[in-house]
Amino acid sequence: MQEVTNVQRLSNRVAGLKPSGIRKFFDIAATMKDVISLGIGEPDFTTPKPILEAGIRSLQEGNTHYTSNWGTLELRQAISNNLQRLYQLQYDPTNEIVATVGGSEALYLAFTAILNEGDEVIIPTPCFVSYQAEVILAGGVPVEVVCRKENQFVVDPDDIRKAITPRTKMILVGYPSNPTGAVATRETMTEIAKIAEEFNLIVVTDELYDRLVYGFQHVSFPSVSESAKQRTILINGFSKSYAMTGWRIGYACGPADLIQGLVRIHQYSVMSAPTTAQDAGLAALQIGDPHIEEMRLEYDRRRQLLVTGLNRLGLSTFEPRGAFYAFPDIRSSGMDDETFAETLLREEHVAVVPGSAFGPGGEGFTRMCYATEYSKIEEALHRMEKFMSRHG
Repeated sequence: MQEVTNVQRLSNRVAGLKPSGIRKFFDIAATMKDVISLGIGEPDFTTPKPILEAGIRSLQEGNTHYTSNWGTLELRQAISNNLQRLYQLQYDPTNEIVATVGGSEALYLAFTAILNEGDEVIIPTPCFVSYQAEVILAGGVPVEVVCRKENQFVVDPDDIRKAITPRTKMILVGYPSNPTGAVATRETMTEIAKIAEEFNLIVVTDELYDRLVYGFQHVSFPSVSESAKQRTILINGFSKSYAMTGWRIGYACGPADLIQGLVRIHQYSVMSAPTTAQDAGLAALQIGDPHIEEMRLEYDRRRQLLVTGLNRLGLSTFEPRGAFYAFPDIRSSGMDDETFAETLLREEHVAVVPGSAFGPGGEGFTRMCYATEYSKIEEALHRMEKFMSRHG
């Protein structure tokens, strides 16, 4: 048998990727009993029944074949109608919208279609853990711009301006934010749009949590001006607002020339988004609003419980206005965020994610997800109270 030499068999890009800072804590949790997880960013609700039934009906009617690479025209038309209704955004369903395998594929497509080797992408952090990795895999260079607690973790447009170099090609905007729950104002979005226009930059905006906001109005980035719309790829999906994570259905919208680029990759990598999921997504857009509101109100109730409880324990937490995450400052424990998360898991069986897993600016914080039962959050707070009585 031929001897395998000690040659790196993976590409440099893949070999150089950092492992997810989230995963090791859940590997530990999987070996333990009675763990309350405030870690996984996934709704605990089952997909609403009428949407489930639409997916089942699709299968029963034999809709088990490929669709157009772009997705069914009915779904794309419904997406277009929904964005017009919510944000007064007009996208042509025939050539400005593509259905994707979740928002994650849409991110991959956007970076791969647009970035050349060495192009820089400005990414406000802390942020969703995939952003930097997807840029690197596309041959780009992530340029991290730190958001601060005193600004409620909303990026300062001046910091974006300072980060621009001759290699900058793109700005990534992600509000409502995972992991912080921050929501950007129209004024902030408008300033970012002006910077993008001034330097002729493309913007990718991840708005997956757009329907989960509390006492605040979500501003869709391309809605702030026609110029913003013409340089923006809007990414959204069904996973969070409609509790459809496992269906893997999302979409990207933007100018026809950019979306055509995404479709060129999409057609060779996945052919088309899952047909059953497309039919369920169509139903979600048509009948899902009451179910979104029901879940949003329950998330809000949990949000208030968790944020009030954390502040009471001395874990200073700014008020998250969107998504379903709190981002408490845990430095009063005398630990760094990784030590805090690991010690809390081992001593009290409560799983949280260290803020440093989400990039610069997350050090000294942890992400706690309130997409879990109210009673479990109450118990988690009780356990954290015991923990802080020893370590606070």
